[in-house]
Amino acid sequence: MSAEPTKRVGLVLGGGGVLGAAWMIGALSALADAYVWDPRDAETVVGTSAGAVVGAMLACGLGVETLVNHQRGIVAPGDPDIGFDPDTAAGGTLPPRPQLRIGSASLLAKTVLHPRRVPVLAALSGLAPRGRGTLAALEDLVHQVNPDGAWPEHPTAWMIAMDYDSGKRVAFGSAGAPQASLAEAVMASCSIPGWFAPVQIADHCYVDGGALSPTSLDLLAGRGLDEVIVLAPMISFDYDEPTTVVARMERRFRRAMTKRVLNEAGKVRRSGTAVTLLGPGREDLEAIGVNLMDHRRRGVVLDTALRTTAAALADVTPPLSEAG
Repeated sequence: MSAEPTKRVGLVLGGGGVLGAAWMIGALSALADAYVWDPRDAETVVGTSAGAVVGAMLACGLGVETLVNHQRGIVAPGDPDIGFDPDTAAGGTLPPRPQLRIGSASLLAKTVLHPRRVPVLAALSGLAPRGRGTLAALEDLVHQVNPDGAWPEHPTAWMIAMDYDSGKRVAFGSAGAPQASLAEAVMASCSIPGWFAPVQIADHCYVDGGALSPTSLDLLAGRGLDEVIVLAPMISFDYDEPTTVVARMERRFRRAMTKRVLNEAGKVRRSGTAVTLLGPGREDLEAIGVNLMDHRRRGVVLDTALRTTAAALADVTPPLSEAG
């Protein structure tokens, strides 16, 4: 049963690198089938990092089936021929050698002067060396689906980044946010500190919004939405049992991110909005491994997400159906 058009639904897409994008697209496809719902119909789309890329594609009118086809290298009839290779866009599975300079001296100074005002991950991003990686391929992708450069004609589409000087969160596309093209906003949201060079817009530099939150779900508290659906590659509620030290560290970090998103979900729920959270489960984590930029696992991650998300939703009454 499809949802009534009057139901106000928000969609939050979190950060998670190359594999996070693959997982999100697979999970979105399974969710769209289970809910009989087109994610492009979301009243509000909030995207962070990889989620900003997927969110921008949806806001520009690309459907989930097209995104799945693109992940598989298929151009189906009616699909735009997108000249973007997710396996090479990031430049490799590891970052290029960074510059021998601190990423943001002003953010580091703010951390020293006001340590309680700067989240730990944001402080570390300021301390990270200045990245050398380029997001030119991503810029080309956005220009292909949004050639005039104008903000998409979507009710609300926000791309989340962090001001690299002040450590403040910026939701590009929202009222009062700095003016930016969609390509600039998406690149800023994806600029991982220490990996990619910060993106300069006007007289400010911006980096990955994930330095402040894996989802920025809390921005939707009090906006009068009926339901918010969150796809967050950096959270999990069912874990595998990795044997390597690096993998165990990643899972510990993941638990911290899950706690953060649960706190954000609590704020949104207390404002009267229902929240559905989806994140990679045990099988997904086994497919992902420890390096979210390892494009060699992308196909496996996509196929696993399609299957595991469908299975997870099979016995759940879709929240959107309550309005139909």
